Order: sequence, then C-alpha cells, then structure tokens
Amino acid sequence: MADLGTTYLGLDLAHPVVASASPLAATIDGLRRLEDAGAAAIVLPSLFEEQIRLENAALEALTALGADSVGEVQSYFPVSSDFVVGPDAYLDFVREAKTAVGVPVIASLNAVTPTGWTGYAEALADAGADAIELNVFYIPADLAVTGRDVEQRYEDIVREVCGAVSVPVAIKLSPFFSATGEMAARLVAAGAEGLVLFNRFYQPDMDLERLEVAPTLELSTPAEIRLPLLWIAVLHGRISASLAATTGVQTPTEVVKYVLAGADVVMTTSALLQHGPAHLRTLVDGLASWLDRRGYASVAQVKGAMSQQHVADPSAFERANYMKVLQSWKTGG
Repeated sequence: MADLGTTYLGLDLAHPVVASASPLAATIDGLRRLEDAGAAAIVLPSLFEEQIRLENAALEALTALGADSVGEVQSYFPVSSDFVVGPDAYLDFVREAKTAVGVPVIASLNAVTPTGWTGYAEALADAGADAIELNVFYIPADLAVTGRDVEQRYEDIVREVCGAVSVPVAIKLSPFFSATGEMAARLVAAGAEGLVLFNRFYQPDMDLERLEVAPTLELSTPAEIRLPLLWIAVLHGRISASLAATTGVQTPTEVVKYVLAGADVVMTTSALLQHGPAHLRTLVDGLASWLDRRGYASVAQVKGAMSQQHVADPSAFERANYMKVLQSWKTGG
C-alpha cells in the first residue's frame, strides 16, 4: 500500500486529509469523532476578537445596570465568574483538545487589532496549539483604501504574529489579490510557514419580505476547486511555505487533484457537515486506492506532478487554458 504521509507546517501527518474549522470541531466529543474517523490534523473554529470585545461590553453594561440602586438589591447582579469573558474558554478548550486527541491541533485566530493578533496568538501558543492559522476576514469597504494598503495589512499581521510566537503560523489567503503570487511571496518572507488557499468570504443576501440583510451559508462544491487548484499549481516549488487546499473537497477526486497540483494537505468542512466525520475515511481510502491502482509508492511521489513547473505547457496555467475552455462548450442546436 502506498505511503500516504505528508508534512504540513513542519508537522508529520499520516496523510494529507485535514478536518478544517467547523462546528464538528467545536467540542471535545467532536474532536474525538474526527480523529477516530481518520483526520490527520484538526483546525479548531476561530477565536474572534470581536466576540470577546462584545462580551466585555455586555458585561460592563449589565453590571452598570442599577448601579444607583440600594445595596440590598445588589444580589440580582450576575456573578462575574458565571461569565466567560476574554479568551479563557477557548484557551481551556485548546488545552483539553491537546489531551483528548493525538493528532495535531491547529488553533484559528480572527482578530481586528494589532494587540489582538499578537496577544491572542501568544496565548494560543502557550495553551499548546501545534500551529496557528490566521483567518483574516477584511472587506476594504472604505473607498480610500488602496490595494497596497490591504496587502500591507496582511503582511503586517503575519510579521507581528510570527515575531510573537514560536509555533508555525499559516494564513488563509484571500482570492481577491490582484497579484496572488507576489502576495504569497511577501507573506512567506514575513514569516508565514503555510498558505491556505482560499478563504471563503461569506457574503450576505437580502430578505425581500423583511427588507433585511440575511446571513447565508452555502456549502462548497467541487466546481469551486479551480481557482485554488490553479494557484497551488503555480506556487508549488516556487515558495518555501506549506500549501493547504481548502475549498470544494467533496470526494477523493478533489483530494487527488489538489495533491497533483502540489498541496501538502487538503482540508474539508462542507463534506463532513453533509456526510458526517466518517466521510474522512472515504476521502483517505479513495486517495490510497488511486495511488495503488497506478502503482505509485507514496503521496510524495505524485505531489506537484501537475504543477506549473512540471506540465509541458506552463502557459496553460497562466491563461487557464482560456481558448480551449471557451471552445469546449457545445450547444444543443
């Protein structure tokens, strides 16, 4: 049987299939189920700085309520120890996770301030996280903000966090940079040891009956692998960081394609939410079966075999085989 081993962020993994952040990884029981099903590593749901700030603000408002009342009625105030304020609960969860499962645990951080990024990253590392994934969700809605401003924001976050912690740091890349390759190289130079392609920015819809903005969540489909597949194939062998694919993984077919493009790991959430943690075994076994049928000895042997560096016509990646794609559509007439 083929050797499925791979390395991601310096971590030796049994195979490339990783459970990315989802509600399934939000409890200790869920983590155990993912490990038992075969996850090579698990990314925890994000620690959100905004949530912590809102909790603090809510507690302050609650404890200020009735501040002018007489002492006899102070007993109706909530006891502060009953509230989880700050990252304490998340940090306790990281510590529990490290004792509950044997696979690497990757903490995810979504902050908004420089102090938040570095302070919480340090706390996550101290809590025992094997690595940290930076989830930068930033929509530059200010029309005065330039593309370089946005790029600098990402670079500064990576540099500051990597300078504050000793554990490996990965960053989820936005798919909207105008020069993805150059941006990837800048982030690696700033200290990122891994790039996750790509962040799926969840966008709101409109409720026409209530005339309200409605949050929507649509699970990814295999058709969405094409953009990350392109850029993983372009970046493989040209930057020193690990590459993680994280969109559209539903079947072993997507796993194999991403590995051939050059991904070190392939992350999945949507498929596990739809089919349950046991679907991890389907993905891993499917990869192993594909390798064995073709006589390959290992994942390492085929990783990047169809990257830009190894195809006969590199321009096929650069122009996404533009003309052939257009001509491939056949009308019914």
